[in-house]
Amino acid sequence: MSDKLQEILTSAHDHAMQIIAPNVDAWNAAKAWPRDASDKAGAAGLMGLYAPEAWGGQGLPLSEGIQVYEQLGLGDGAYAFALSMHNICTFAGCGYGTDAFKEKWARDLTSGRKLANFALTEPQSGSDPMKMYTRATINDDGTWTISGSKAWVSLATEADIYFTVVKTSDAPGHKDMAMIAIPADAPGISFGTPYETPSYNYLPMSEMYLDKVVVSEDNIILPIGQGLQGSLMAIDIARVSIASGCCGLMQAALDTALSYSKNRKMFGGKNLDLDGIQWMLGEVATDLEVSRLLYRKAAEALGTPEGPLMAAHAKRFVPDAAVKAANTCTQVLGGMGLLQPYGLDRLSRLAQMLRIVDGTTEISRVVIGRALQKRAAGLPDLPVPKGFGEADDNATSIAAQ
Repeated sequence: MSDKLQEILTSAHDHAMQIIAPNVDAWNAAKAWPRDASDKAGAAGLMGLYAPEAWGGQGLPLSEGIQVYEQLGLGDGAYAFALSMHNICTFAGCGYGTDAFKEKWARDLTSGRKLANFALTEPQSGSDPMKMYTRATINDDGTWTISGSKAWVSLATEADIYFTVVKTSDAPGHKDMAMIAIPADAPGISFGTPYETPSYNYLPMSEMYLDKVVVSEDNIILPIGQGLQGSLMAIDIARVSIASGCCGLMQAALDTALSYSKNRKMFGGKNLDLDGIQWMLGEVATDLEVSRLLYRKAAEALGTPEGPLMAAHAKRFVPDAAVKAANTCTQVLGGMGLLQPYGLDRLSRLAQMLRIVDGTTEISRVVIGRALQKRAAGLPDLPVPKGFGEADDNATSIAAQ
C-alpha cells in the first residue's frame, strides 16, 4: 500500500469515527443531509478520489480509491454510498467533461464545495434502463432542452448538479442515449416528496422532474451513443463501492457483538466464551474476509472485459453477507440487539438497502447466469438421458434436411 493511499484511508477512518458514527442518529432524527460533514470530507480529500490532481483530486486508481468506502462504512453505509456516487460523478466530469465544464465545476466538485449525483433510473423502469422516457432535444444554438423524470435520485434537493442520462429520440434501444450534467438551479427542475426510508432519512431521495430544462452543450459529459455504456460503467463502479461499504458495515456489526459478548455474563461465564457464540461470530468474520478479497479483486477488474462480471459477483455476495452479519450480530446480543443505542437495527436496515440500490442482488445473479451460459456454450457436450420415445435432436435435424 502506498503512503498516499494509507494517508487517505486513515483520513476516511478518522472521518467515520469522529464525524459520522457519533452523529448519524441525530442526522436521521433531523432528516437533513449533514452538509457540514460532507464539507469536512472534502477538506479531508475524500470527494475527488479518482479525479486528476491537476483538478484538485487525489488521482487514485479505482482499485485503491474504492477502499475508502470500507472505512466510511464503519460509520454509516448510506453516507458511504452518497459519497461514492459523488466521486463517480466527479470522476466522469473530470475525465470526460468538456474543458468549459471542467473549468467551471471540477475544483468545486473535488473539494466537496459542490455535490454531484447520478440520475439514471426512471419511475417505470427500475433496473431496466432501456425503458427510458426522458428526452433531450438539441436546439439550433447547441443547447439541449430536456423533459422527463427520474426516480431514486440521491441527494435530491441537496446536490448542486445531477449527471443525467437521457434519450435524444424516440427510437428503441440505446444508440441515442447521452449523459448531460444538469445544474440544480436550472429553471424547470423540481423534486417530489422525499421518500420515507427506515434508517437513512438524512440522505434525501426522491423523484426529479425536468420540465423543458435548457442546458448548455458545455455540460455534455458523454455524447450521443455513449450514454448507456458510460452509465453501465458507472454502475459497475457503484456496485463495487457498495460492496466496499458493506465490509465496513460488517466490521461495525461484528465489533459491536464482540464488545458486548466479551462482558455479558450468562451460564456461569462470559458469552464470548461459549462455543455457539464463537461459531456464530466466526462465520461473520470469515464472510468479512472473503468479502474484502472479493470487492478488491473486483475493483482491480474495473475497466477490463472481466469488470462487469466481477462487479456482479461482488454486488451479489457482499451485501447478502452484510445482511446475514447484521442479523447474526443482533442475535448475539439477544433482546438488547433490538435497542436503538446499540445500532444493530440501523445496520440491518442499511444492509438491506445496499442489497437493492444500483441493481438488486437478483440482477447480479442474472449477469452471472448469462456469463455461465456463455461459458457452457464453449464446453464439450456430455450425453444427456432421453425419455421413452423422445426423438433424437440430431436425427430430427438430419431428417428435416
